[in-house]
Amino acid sequence: MKFAQPNKKQNTRVAIIAAAGVCLMVGGAYAAVPFYKAFCQATGFGGTTQRALKAPDKASEKTITIRFDANSSSDLGWSFQPRQTQMVVKIGEQNIAYYDAKNIGNHEGTGSAVYNVTPPTAGQFFDKIQCFCFTKHTLKPGETAEFPVTFFVDPAILDDADGKGIQEITLSYTFYPADAPKVADKQAKLN
Repeated sequence: MKFAQPNKKQNTRVAIIAAAGVCLMVGGAYAAVPFYKAFCQATGFGGTTQRALKAPDKASEKTITIRFDANSSSDLGWSFQPRQTQMVVKIGEQNIAYYDAKNIGNHEGTGSAVYNVTPPTAGQFFDKIQCFCFTKHTLKPGETAEFPVTFFVDPAILDDADGKGIQEITLSYTFYPADAPKVADKQAKLN
């Protein structure tokens, strides 16, 4: 029995195709996170809120209850709570809510907040105009800070099949240690 000799040209072509496939998969893995984030921000999927420049010019007389929740990672060493636990707001009206934080640890801490909205279908109707979650914040031991969030509920919730039944929305924030100090510490050790 005689076996065919491998064709160098075919082997090279298969290797190039396999390498291109690996590159596409790795590139797709890296691109998945920003694409998923953009998808969630555009659709409100998973309770992702929307960003807006201003509230509509006219608000509805219909109201909705907004509940506020706050958490802080024990690694950060901050106490963090909403100033108010709930508000009844007119749909389409601009509102402002406040959260308070205090560094109860014995060292400076830098944190950033992540948020979500429940029920998840409400995310596409909950618009934030200004939010402390867009930046990192540093507090010295014993220092306190006030964190406002300016928001409105989009009047489109009144006409949406999934939104019509929503009577209450919970806006929840969790503060975590920001990664900036860790990077700075690593760079200082290298120098």
